[in-house]
Amino acid sequence: MQTGTFSTTSKISTMSTNGGFSTEDDSRSGHDQVCCLIDNNEKCQRQAGNASYSKRIQNQARKLKLSRDEMSPHIYICDYHKTQIQNVRTKRKRKDSEDDQGFQDGDDEAVEIDFYQMPVNTLRRYKRHYKLNTRPGLSKAQLADAVASHFKTIPVVEKDTLQMFFYTTKTKRFENKEGTS
Repeated sequence: MQTGTFSTTSKISTMSTNGGFSTEDDSRSGHDQVCCLIDNNEKCQRQAGNASYSKRIQNQARKLKLSRDEMSPHIYICDYHKTQIQNVRTKRKRKDSEDDQGFQDGDDEAVEIDFYQMPVNTLRRYKRHYKLNTRPGLSKAQLADAVASHFKTIPVVEKDTLQMFFYTTKTKRFENKEGTS
């Protein structure tokens, strides 16, 4: 019985000796801690979980109008805010590529092409094929920017493109079989 009292006393003394900041021992007993976040200028009263507020999630938290309560002795956040921040992070990844591509509603996926990874010769061939007006002597990055901006403007009728793709693959396959037979 006295051992339990001693460990509780040691936790309290540890907390008071390190300036009020929680230790690893305190994080294990999170049942008495509340979330360290301020949500829309109001202190969150939910029970703190094991997720912590860090610089890595600071930007997403700002988007949700969340900030850390500087008076809080710990950096642990509740599961509710943890889920909200995770959702903002995953939505951002999905929406960035869709917004950049200028997709209309009804389109489900966006394919992002990294033109900076392509060889310079490929970018030059693209420029020549589509007769892009650019000044001579562009760097690879400038050429990739020009190609990327032109590529985004090409209208695509998905149904026609898919039909042509299937037709081409089917005819090429038959041509290859006839040629080898």
